[in-house]
Order: sequence, then C-alpha cells, then structure tokens
Amino acid sequence: MWVTRPNGERARKFVAAQTRAEVVAKLDQIKVQAARGPVPTSSPTVESYLNSWLEEVVKPTLAPTTALNYDLFVRRYIVPALGSKKLNRLTVREVQVWVNAMRTQCQCCAQGKDDRRVKPRCCALGNCCHQTPKDWTVRQAWAVLRSALAQAVREEILSRNVAGMIRMPVPRSERRQVWSVDDVRAFLESSRGAGDSLHAAYVVMLILGLRRGELLGLGWEDVDLEKGEARIRWQVQRIDGQLVRRRTKTAGSDAVLPLPDICVDALRSHRTMINRRRLKDGAAWHETGLVFTTLFGLPLDPRNFNRSFKARCEAAGVPVIPVHSTRRTCASLLVELGVHPRVAMAIMRHSQISVTMNIYSQVTSESARAALADLGSRLAEGGQ
Repeated sequence: MWVTRPNGERARKFVAAQTRAEVVAKLDQIKVQAARGPVPTSSPTVESYLNSWLEEVVKPTLAPTTALNYDLFVRRYIVPALGSKKLNRLTVREVQVWVNAMRTQCQCCAQGKDDRRVKPRCCALGNCCHQTPKDWTVRQAWAVLRSALAQAVREEILSRNVAGMIRMPVPRSERRQVWSVDDVRAFLESSRGAGDSLHAAYVVMLILGLRRGELLGLGWEDVDLEKGEARIRWQVQRIDGQLVRRRTKTAGSDAVLPLPDICVDALRSHRTMINRRRLKDGAAWHETGLVFTTLFGLPLDPRNFNRSFKARCEAAGVPVIPVHSTRRTCASLLVELGVHPRVAMAIMRHSQISVTMNIYSQVTSESARAALADLGSRLAEGGQ
C-alpha cells in the first residue's frame, strides 16, 4: 500500500507473512499508523541510527564533553550488544536483557581492554578480572539509548520508545568524603608555607566552590580586585586531545561572585608573582590572560592540576579527595555556618534547589549529634 514517509515522500510499504490473515492484519496496522502520521518504509540498524543521531543531534546541540561522553557509551556499551539489530524490531525484552547482562559482564573482556595492552595481565591470559560496571554506568548507558530512541520517535521513525518502557532503579548515591574546617585550614597553610604557585587557585576554589574547569578558565579581565568581585563565565576543558577555553555550560552558570578578603589577598600576591615570572621569562612567556597558568603562561591541563592537588593533599597530611569534592566541601562548610539553602544555591550556582538540599540533608555526624544533644537537653528541661 502507498504511505507517506517521515521525509514527506510517497512510497510503497510492503508486508509479508505466512498466511493471508496475517498479511491483512499487518496491513490494517499500517492503515492505522498511516492515519496517525508518516510511516517509515525501511529501518536502519541501531548502530547506523545512533551514529547519525550523534552527528546530527548530539554534537550540534550539547556541550563537547557531553557529546564525547555520549559517543563513549554508544561505542563501548550499546553498539557491541544491540548495534546489528533493526531499529524498528528492537523490543522491550531485548533492552531489558541487555541491561541485565551489562550489570554482570566483565567490561575488560567485552571491550578487549587487556588485549590492547602491550603486556596483558588478566582477561587476555584467561584470568578474568571481573571488571563489572557500576550501577550509575549501567543507568547512563540505558539513558543514552533511551534519549536516542526518543529522538527516533520524534522523527516518526519509531512509534514507541522501548528503552523508556523498562524500569531502571536510581542507584543510591555514595557518600563522598569532604574536608572539615581544620582540614581546609591545614591544606591552605601547607600550600602557602611551601610557596606553592597554585596557592591562590586552591584558595579561590575552596572559598567560592568553583568547578575545576571554571577555575582554570578564570581570566584577569573577569577579576576586579578593587571591587572584590569575580565573574565566572569561562572554563578550560580537554576536548579531543586539545585544551579549549569555552563558555560555561549554561547561562545559569554565569555569575558575579563577591571575593572575600582571603581571596583578594591571595590573588594580589599571585598577580605579583605572575608579573615577576613574565619579566623573567621574556619572549618565552605566553600571554593568555588567564589567572592560573603553567610556568610559561600556557593554560593549565586539568589532569596536571589534579596531580598537583593530590600531591599537596599528601604534603599537608589531609585526606586525599577528588578535586570535584572541594566543591562539596565548600557547600558543607556553608551548612556548618548555617547559611540559608537559597543563599548557598546562589553561591554554588546550582541549577536546582534539590541539588543544594541534597547536600544540606547530608550533614556531618558531629552536627547531627550536637543537634540531637541540644534537643534532648531542651526536652529534659521542659519535663522537669
């Protein structure tokens, strides 16, 4: 029968079955579908559609790092298991089986990680390392497939999103370690006492709760030491092997934050050090306008910053935490100071109050103990 394709063209739609009754039933289904809208006459494979989706939808509309993350999940988790299947024949059960298998499958074996090593040390030698993905990884892989199929539904290539029809539990968030006020003080005293060239960066990161990319993308044009303000609107990221300075992820991330005196003093000392270094290096200096740079003025590689931060943690004798956890440390300190959640949300530039409240709900055991002790004493006084 003749139908209208999603691209607006008229074409024949053929059906086949073992009996006449089955053919009639399929034709009736197509008539119902044609009455609702366009009908695709052919279907790409899951791999083919996902590749075009990444190129035509994901890369033009999402941040480069997000697009790379989507591409990684497509290549490593979705295509190897589902890529050869026809898009319109993918079933709810097949997606459910794929999700269940992913939870227990060694990804070192599935992705051939050990085979690519110069000297294999586990799976390639028959000694499986059982490197199963975390629950959040499984959920993210499923979310990428669901997003791609949702686009196929919008393009009227599919009539339903089979990935969205399975139940996926939300993994329980792990409680991340954060520093106490004493830890922060010890860390900053260590970096200042050692004359660490990144001391000012550590101060700004911990006091303002900046993300790593925002810290490394901060320019002198965005810092006003006289007014005591800093405008956060740029970030440095490594994309496809290159360091790129680009605008922050969303307009909501842009903000003018007040600089406390400790930040102003640290930045003034840092600027003096930069000016001396610029005069010393002469032609070897690269003027990028960035506040925090390498010894020759080039943008700091985020991975090198991580290494420097870890080394400073060890030298200061404080718990070694990921750089991103310093942002959570800042939020936790605001909790300890009794700052209102809405104020903390503005400082941290969270897009939703629920993110801020999640941190506020995870108060330290010391705070909980003190609050309960105070409640107990008040009730005891009232009962006497």
